[in-house]
Amino acid sequence: MEQYIIKGGKALQGEVSIGGAKNAALGIIAAAIMTDETVTIDNLPDIRDINVLLQAIEEIGAKVERVNKHTVKINGKNIDSISIDYEFIRKIRASYYLLGALLGKYKRAQVALPGGCNIGSRPIDQHIKGFEALGASVRIEHGMIEAEAVELMGNHIYLDMASVGATINIMLAACLADGQTILENSAKEPHIVDVANFLNSMGANIKGAGTDVIRIKGVKALKGSEYAIIPDQIEAGTFMLAAAATKGNVLIKNVIPKHLEAITAKLVEVGVTVEEYDDAVRVISTKRLGHAHIKTLPYPGFPTDMQPQMTALLAMSQGTSIVTESIFENRFKYVDELSRMGASIKVEGNTAIIDGVKGLTGAIVSAPDLRAGAALVIAGLVAEGFTFVEQVEYIERGYEDFERKMQSIGASMEKIDVEDEKAIRKFKLRVS
Repeated sequence: MEQYIIKGGKALQGEVSIGGAKNAALGIIAAAIMTDETVTIDNLPDIRDINVLLQAIEEIGAKVERVNKHTVKINGKNIDSISIDYEFIRKIRASYYLLGALLGKYKRAQVALPGGCNIGSRPIDQHIKGFEALGASVRIEHGMIEAEAVELMGNHIYLDMASVGATINIMLAACLADGQTILENSAKEPHIVDVANFLNSMGANIKGAGTDVIRIKGVKALKGSEYAIIPDQIEAGTFMLAAAATKGNVLIKNVIPKHLEAITAKLVEVGVTVEEYDDAVRVISTKRLGHAHIKTLPYPGFPTDMQPQMTALLAMSQGTSIVTESIFENRFKYVDELSRMGASIKVEGNTAIIDGVKGLTGAIVSAPDLRAGAALVIAGLVAEGFTFVEQVEYIERGYEDFERKMQSIGASMEKIDVEDEKAIRKFKLRVS
């Protein structure tokens, strides 16, 4: 088992480049098997969730060719099964996109109920509602979701909540349905737009992605395509907050500043300087930061996937901050770990009340989920002494070469086996 060991107290400086968006890539990989022609996907992040999904589609007969670390060719012509094995799928939440993709292409799909980070209830009732509106019968038996239709027919669908997963899944199925589908109260996240753009590049007819009404005219078949995935707004935001927390000066490249506006606004509010360029942002922090009130909301609001990182930053800021989590009910499990480092945070229901402290101290902490793990790394970069972050496998689900990228901008951080005492001593001697 591996862990991160971090020596805090060093300001981050330099440049870091952001990879492709994990959440867009998962939807796009699922969409890629909907044609019998070859699809080339570029700017693919080399992370655990992506590799598990690629392995899952290979298991059902898709041909997957790794051109290089960030480019893959996929051909779904020889898919011979519409059933996705639980062993693969229990590891990642977005595996349910294969349900919409297979249902759209073959009118039948069987996918195990998905796993992922345990950050709260994420029901799939809106997915089922959408599939049934398109004419499919859906049932859940023995831990599997099964969907089947004689044919899929376009329909008018109103989502009870703006669900990202349901929006993408319904879009996948509807693009090969007969007639027009109007999807109202759809989610607006950038990765939904990216999946829609990818499907359109394959010959789909989707309009309105990025708004709350998406119109999809079904087509007979999809074709091959070459496509590059957008940059990951959450990876970018994580490095922005790391730079701010450490009083650093970091240029974060290969980003879309428009996607980062909610994060940028809060950083500016607490006293950080953020300079925007065409495809980069520079984050400069020179003093102890101020407090803020934050509520997570669907895009374009403050993203729930940045809430733990922001809480870690505010734990070291002046004054009292309030963070309200309106998306997932179990997203404050990392607070106990921050408290071990000296943070003063009280959680009441879906709200965290944060009394900023002057400094944190290093401790042995454990990442309870992906984004919480990144938050603990940020805390470790600021803390006095050494911090050990365990269960880094969660972090590696969503961040490529995390420790290497942090090292490139000056972080004293390494990934070391938990039981490798010699490597731990060597690291401590080197950075002391």
